[in-house]
Amino acid sequence: MPADAHFRNVKLAPLRYAAGWLLYAFMRTIVWLPFSWQLALGKKVGAWSRFLLTGRRNVVRRNLEVCFPALSEPQRGRLLVEHFAALGASLIEMSMGWFGSVATLRRLVRIEGAENLADALAKGRGVILYSGHYTTFELFFPVLAPLCPRLCGMYKTLRNPVMNKVMNKGRGRSFDNLFVKDSVRDMLRELAANAVVWYASDQQYSRKGSTLLPFFGVPAMTNTAISRIARISGAVVLPYFCRRLPGDQVYELTIDRPLEDFPTDDDEHDTRRLVAALEAHIRSCPEQYWWIHKRFKGRPPPYPDIYATQYVAAGPVTSE
Repeated sequence: MPADAHFRNVKLAPLRYAAGWLLYAFMRTIVWLPFSWQLALGKKVGAWSRFLLTGRRNVVRRNLEVCFPALSEPQRGRLLVEHFAALGASLIEMSMGWFGSVATLRRLVRIEGAENLADALAKGRGVILYSGHYTTFELFFPVLAPLCPRLCGMYKTLRNPVMNKVMNKGRGRSFDNLFVKDSVRDMLRELAANAVVWYASDQQYSRKGSTLLPFFGVPAMTNTAISRIARISGAVVLPYFCRRLPGDQVYELTIDRPLEDFPTDDDEHDTRRLVAALEAHIRSCPEQYWWIHKRFKGRPPPYPDIYATQYVAAGPVTSE
């Protein structure tokens, strides 16, 4: 790292720490308000952020253009606006999931498919909850935890150490064990003890064990590890999804039945099936998926970088 860049990082570190502690204070305080007030405020913050976060707004726009080419430009524009409102609401939903009243959350969340989880646990080989990154997902863990003899999950280390500490504290009230992303050995150990492991493997992944697979029909670097882990461990893989229903008064936690004949010896085939299940759920609440992530980055030549300036300026891509 150049000396001047290192100096800037050191100089800005106290500001990052202060921002982290201010966010923590906000999260601990906001949960005392009526939930409808919280959500309304969060959506307003999300609406304002759309004008401030121009880079992320362009990422969302490109993702929507590529994944929903059949929608008209005005339709995608409305979806972008709804997505930023959902992003603002996600701060509230995260605060409630980490620090809010569990009794309130249990009143808000409707559980579908709890029997599928119970049946899978009865096999005694552990359960992998295959999920995606939704704006709502942090809210559901306190409701999911009582259904599990032991709930575990992987996480990505954040750059801000204060927010790392806050995240571990918040998730710690629901999770029995949190292990760093790619800690497969820890995951296998927990599955052997018949634990439930939440695993959201839908984001861009360009390391060993990934391949180009269609996401909404467009090639994207995709993690294929779940098939191998299920084959090694004997764990049952259950699609797990969560969403806020229209009207904002009810949330839905869905645990689907296991896929038939899963896993096979073909990791790519298995992963295609999981991604198809994910896509079907995203279509049911498209504004609540994590579109600010660069899902299509890291692709090898000849695939273009759809987030590059010339593509952002050019509009929709007709072919990849």
